[in-house]
Amino acid sequence: MLIRDATVDDWPAIWPFLHDIVAAGETFTWDRDVTEEQARIMWLLDAPGRTVVAVDDEGSVLGTAKMNPNHRGPAAHISSASFMVDPRHGGRGVGRALGEEALAWARREGYRAMQFNAVVETNTRAVALWRSLGFDVIGTLPEGFYHPAHGYVDLHIMHRPL
Repeated sequence: MLIRDATVDDWPAIWPFLHDIVAAGETFTWDRDVTEEQARIMWLLDAPGRTVVAVDDEGSVLGTAKMNPNHRGPAAHISSASFMVDPRHGGRGVGRALGEEALAWARREGYRAMQFNAVVETNTRAVALWRSLGFDVIGTLPEGFYHPAHGYVDLHIMHRPL
């Protein structure tokens, strides 16, 4: 697996699984009916952010991540990131590889920590992955997310110093 910077040419491979994940409404805080153009603008970041794709030996996109400052101004020293793995490629270590890449990027860019603002508690695979990469839950927003199957569930704020 290779992780490289995403280009606009990768978008046609990213959009179908990004759309399906967002439309399912189980893990992302985006509007479930986000348009392709809105999603492209929010996902393919310009500096100081970065968007990457994980690709296999044939060049197929397996997943993607975007990395960025969590806030601006005096809080811009904390990074954040978002991740999407094509469900057809789940369980192959794509999420871990993207997470490790995001952490390496944040260190190279001089960030002091990484924070995830909204990890849905029922997304147990993601919570376990981030914990295994050194993140802690530093706060929980009770019933901060409406899950289509479970109703109101908590949102975790997860943090890791760099």
